[in-house]
Amino acid sequence: MAQKTSKTMYEKDFALWVEDTVNKLKARSTEELDWENLIEEVESLGARDRRELERRLTTLFEHALKRCYVQLSDCYRGWEVTISRTQQELNRILRDSPSLQNYFLQVSDECYQNALKNMRKEYDAEFPNDYLFTRDVDSLLTEEFWKL
Repeated sequence: MAQKTSKTMYEKDFALWVEDTVNKLKARSTEELDWENLIEEVESLGARDRRELERRLTTLFEHALKRCYVQLSDCYRGWEVTISRTQQELNRILRDSPSLQNYFLQVSDECYQNALKNMRKEYDAEFPNDYLFTRDVDSLLTEEFWKL
């Protein structure tokens, strides 16, 4: 069996491959598309968005836990700013991909548990095992729920 020694454009220069692929798509020149790598890249976009949502949701819970249970009033403002910024980013993700709202609901408990684990390593505060924040996505991403 002969070994493939020449690299494809995808392997040599990703940016050039993207530009070439876009041009071929615009020209409707589908016969010449690098279908294998195009499919792989499109699939990876969805996975990337899910990972980003999980990362941001975990960050939201980490800072919400700190704000509610860590008694360091000098840090409250910074935590609240991070909560607000994270809420905005999560809103953008869900605005651009509304179908991820179901995924958001599926992973919230896991993200909360990850945040809880991280905060227990970082602080000696008493954090609740059970999820105590709202399950309403709109409220979680718009309200100052730690003040309720």
